[in-house]
Amino acid sequence: MKQGKEIEHPESRFFAVLLAAAKLPGVRIHRESYLRSALARHCSEGEIRRAIEETPAAAGITVELLDKIAKDSIRYETAKVSALSAAAGIPGILALPATVPADLAQYVGHMLRIAQKLAYLYSWPDLFSDEGDDVDDATIGVLTLFFGVMFGTQSANVAVGKVAGMMSKQVAKKLPQKALTKGVIYPLVKKSAAYLGVQMTKQSFAKGVSKAIPVVGAVVSGGLTFATYLPMAKRLKKHLAGLPLADPSRRVAAEDVVDGEVVEEHETFDAADAELHDEETAAVKPAEPRP
Repeated sequence: MKQGKEIEHPESRFFAVLLAAAKLPGVRIHRESYLRSALARHCSEGEIRRAIEETPAAAGITVELLDKIAKDSIRYETAKVSALSAAAGIPGILALPATVPADLAQYVGHMLRIAQKLAYLYSWPDLFSDEGDDVDDATIGVLTLFFGVMFGTQSANVAVGKVAGMMSKQVAKKLPQKALTKGVIYPLVKKSAAYLGVQMTKQSFAKGVSKAIPVVGAVVSGGLTFATYLPMAKRLKKHLAGLPLADPSRRVAAEDVVDGEVVEEHETFDAADAELHDEETAAVKPAEPRP
């Protein structure tokens, strides 16, 4: 009973949709297979091997080349999600209870797909374990922040930059668990989740209305998906490409590693970050629901 009430909150709603989408077939991207396929036409075997074992940045692959590959992946995922959205728009009003949740799930699933691809290109570690369907809290946190960047929230931009900075300094091969689940980043994860829950409800409603008219609804639904998915994917690409983590010219000594874990328990946002965080309310206020 309590769980049913919690799901009504935007934050809980977003996490429920994210976890459901992460379990759909084909949503999880195998990092090694994707990097090998994406880099095959542009890099030597030695560069590919090092990109997989370490990161594309460590392999010396330029951001310019990664941008080209990223654009190809964005085009592919955008075409795919738009076509599926259009197909889901065909049944008409009688099938609304079934098609709206399915359409939302596949949309979020494709957001997850492009987020993973962009993350791996721009030197983030493997986000999903190969064992089981479970998603750890750090992965949920960083994916939430990636979605926040896609939706244009300033605090998510700041938080992703902080996480990337921790990882680039420590040469860590996994996400900073403490910062994302208990530390200074976690409040921004929850803030982003609440905002995203509201936005997804709005998108779901808009898609539902478009499906009320068969055939015409398919065109509207597919067009709406294209118009929203493409700029969001581009926004995440631009942000990840601009972080130090993706820059091959930045080299950090191996002795900076602390058991593969980033320890930032006492870190606080500096003045610039605090100012950006305070500005978020103004940045996203027009999109917030009115009482």
